[in-house]
Amino acid sequence: MKNNRHDPEIITSLQNPRVKEVTALQSSSSLRREKGLFVVEGLREVERCLESGFRLRSVFYCPSVCRHVPTPSEGVRVFEVSEAVYGKMAYRGGTEGILAVVCGNAGDRSLEALDRVLSGDSSAPLIVVVESVEKPGNLGAMLRTADASGVSAVLVCDPHTDLYNPNLIRASLGGVFTRNIAVCSSEEAIAWLKARGISILTAQLQDSELYYDTDMTRPTALVFGTEADGLTDIWRRAADAHIRIPMLGRIDSLNVSASMAVLCYEALRQRHGQPQRGSHRND
Repeated sequence: MKNNRHDPEIITSLQNPRVKEVTALQSSSSLRREKGLFVVEGLREVERCLESGFRLRSVFYCPSVCRHVPTPSEGVRVFEVSEAVYGKMAYRGGTEGILAVVCGNAGDRSLEALDRVLSGDSSAPLIVVVESVEKPGNLGAMLRTADASGVSAVLVCDPHTDLYNPNLIRASLGGVFTRNIAVCSSEEAIAWLKARGISILTAQLQDSELYYDTDMTRPTALVFGTEADGLTDIWRRAADAHIRIPMLGRIDSLNVSASMAVLCYEALRQRHGQPQRGSHRND
């Protein structure tokens, strides 16, 4: 992103209709769906959104905070706003004084689109499945972990939050744009996984084996439910194996994003081999 402002319009009034639209989009998932728009805050997040093929409708920046302004594509409006206006529009602090209104119709989130993306990958896919997670921050953290651990795709089943919730985008650090994601029902996900010979491993405490005793080198789907209720019976019945993380304290569960991190990195360890003890390198 370059510092190119193209004579932006200046907004100083908190009552400006564009300011009101941004604040409404930040707080209403139904409005985001209705208008096909969402808001992204922060230079890093806006850049990752652009790199993933999304189209910006407008950009707002506060010159006393923002050091870089994106070079607008044709048709993208750029607005310079006061600190008071930016403070009203921003969902969170510390976002580098820049946010963008993004057209949400880019990026096909279907299983069919995921097939097209994965068809050229000859490696054994590692899929993360998330069932009915309610908290946007948890799902965002899971997408961040998915990016860090290089999972092939994330299936978001029966979601209780939309992918463009500002808390989710924030927690994912833009991972919602960098990962292959499909949104579907649990029934659709199970049929899709079984048709492709992908082993379904459900994370649960009951009737399960320790995760590090389970082979994750083959095509694998790691399935996670809500912290309150766990997985529904449809996933328990569909599973090829039930796995658990040992709990040695009085609390019997981890945060779902922490559980996902443990299991994803175990799959990574198995697939890339474990270094011998004492063989750490100092590069």
